[in-house]
Amino acid sequence: MKRKIYILLAVSVMTFGLFFTSCSDYLNVEKHFVDTQSEDKIFTNRTYTMQWLAYCYCRLMGDNIEVGHSRFCPQNFADDQVFSETYGRYKAYKLGEIGYGYSYSGYYQNSWKWAYAAIYQATVLINRVDGNTDLTAEEVSDVKGQARFLRAYFYWLMMRRYGPVPIMPTEGVDYGKSYEELSYPRNTYDECVEFIAEEMKQAAKELPEKRNNLNMARPTRGAALAVRAKVYLYGASPLFNGNTEMSDFQDKTGRVLISQEYSEEKWAKAAAAARDVIEGGWYQLFTRKFRDSEVAGDYANPKTIKPPYHPVYSEKNFPEGWKDIDPFESYRSTFSGEVNYYNNPEIIFSRVTNRAEGDHDYLVDYCDVIDLVKHQIPNSAGGYNMHSMTMKQCDAYDMADGKPFDRETCLSGFASAGNKKDRPYDNLEDGVWMGYANREPRFYASVGYNGARWNCTSASDNSASDVINKQVWYYRGKPDGRANNSERWLATGIGIKKYVHSNDCMNHGGNILAKLEPALRYADILISYAEALNEIKGGNSYEIESWDESTTYTISRDINEMHRGIKPVRMRAGVPDFTDDIYGSRDLLFDRIVHERQIEFFAESQRYYDLRRWKIAPEHEGAQIYGCNVMMDEANKEAFYVPVRVAGVQTAFSRKQYFWPMNYDELQRNKNMTQAPGWQDYD
Repeated sequence: MKRKIYILLAVSVMTFGLFFTSCSDYLNVEKHFVDTQSEDKIFTNRTYTMQWLAYCYCRLMGDNIEVGHSRFCPQNFADDQVFSETYGRYKAYKLGEIGYGYSYSGYYQNSWKWAYAAIYQATVLINRVDGNTDLTAEEVSDVKGQARFLRAYFYWLMMRRYGPVPIMPTEGVDYGKSYEELSYPRNTYDECVEFIAEEMKQAAKELPEKRNNLNMARPTRGAALAVRAKVYLYGASPLFNGNTEMSDFQDKTGRVLISQEYSEEKWAKAAAAARDVIEGGWYQLFTRKFRDSEVAGDYANPKTIKPPYHPVYSEKNFPEGWKDIDPFESYRSTFSGEVNYYNNPEIIFSRVTNRAEGDHDYLVDYCDVIDLVKHQIPNSAGGYNMHSMTMKQCDAYDMADGKPFDRETCLSGFASAGNKKDRPYDNLEDGVWMGYANREPRFYASVGYNGARWNCTSASDNSASDVINKQVWYYRGKPDGRANNSERWLATGIGIKKYVHSNDCMNHGGNILAKLEPALRYADILISYAEALNEIKGGNSYEIESWDESTTYTISRDINEMHRGIKPVRMRAGVPDFTDDIYGSRDLLFDRIVHERQIEFFAESQRYYDLRRWKIAPEHEGAQIYGCNVMMDEANKEAFYVPVRVAGVQTAFSRKQYFWPMNYDELQRNKNMTQAPGWQDYD
């Protein structure tokens, strides 16, 4: 007789289409009944099979989200953002005090166990779904591809945090075995990379190329290949490729888990994998058309500001130039909720828009992108006013002509009608510090600087005029400035507008527009392609087969191909492409790529991992955090912009912070598990 298994089955019938609304629809015991079913019954029934698959998707929530506020997503905060809710928790986080026995130990404990629960579910489904006669052959292939994608994706989520992890048997695990037989050691990082890469390649064969608007949360062929490209990129990066400083990261047999010998070919495989996505033609960068007029008084949608004239890019349409696009609105709309997933050709994979209210009881808190925005919105608009940008990140945004911002030589004073001629590339309001003038478009789409206008156009009650299109000030004594006995003020005095729509408001009858989670987007693949090519020495080349073996790529440090990766992203941003002397130097281009990723992927949980995989985290995350002098009131406004170290926050970076620690309970359960270097192993 078949072994019995337990599964939570939804009371209501679930359709084949899965658009994420709430995990609680599948996990809340008040909405479910527990039924003992044989595997034969589950995997010959369409509804039960799809509920089984839904369980795997739900484990992408909570601690496994990739963009969100600090309770679930600390990796969204590197050296670019500060969160001030439960400020002591932030300070502990910056010092690496996470794990058993630390003040931070009560957080982020679900990722590991949820991932492996989903991996188990997916594995059973992959091995049993072929026999489901309720599904067509095409549907069986799709379901299997989704499960395979999810299984590999959960491994990917864990590898970024924990490094090498145990790869469970693909035929499934028999939980009737003894405890010792179920104790699996970590695989090497390279083994993890190859397993995920092969799984994603197989998933790409099983998944469709496109989804309809009811199934956008499900992966496609391009999503599988894009994750494969990211996994290869990480595997080629310095932290995992010939890193002798991690020679003590071993299993209990003494096997070293991080590659000790450098291989340039890993970069070639990463480049080829990224090119697979590019050649697929499924994605493109999202852009908005040039706007040559505006409605009088429409501060939310201003007339397009043309970037400084460039003899090449100003005269050509996108992607060869920026003549026909609005760089500011193109970037802003990608994240603000202005455009949905189905109409955004840049988003490759996303959890889409999760209904936070439905998940609250199960997760204890909200974990969607809307909640992130709530922490960014000022007090005066009903927000929590708790997430601030570091001065380092603010100053990283270049000038409108693409030259670096220089605090020593920038314009002085404050914006007024009399100095508009000095700042033709911005819409600064009167009274704003001139250091914020003439910056590149991504600056104005991302930075909620002191004196920025917050539109709050959804406000609708009788006093809505109190917030609609109003400037917000962070001077001490102002409603949004530093306040005693409160956490609701910006530690750096610099706000964040990324993900914020002009509609968004939390008081005066306002609301917040639904947001997409940009877990993986095409700009990342393009820049990753250039990065991988840049790491190949001049004169070297590699013959790498495409994912479907239909062609063979010749991979080398080809400047034209590197342009192909970086130039479109720069054009969309309205800033010039790098010069040939930059492209001609591996070191110079690497520095530019580090900088470009810092700007382009701000607040997308990329910077945290990038700094680590490049092994440059000590110099960046270990540096002190600076911001504006929030002790200053408006009467001393010049002093507000003098850089000061954020009071009460010390930073440090030690080797152990490259990886998260293994949970104490997991170390006790799994006798073959080893701890990441630097963390206590409790033996």
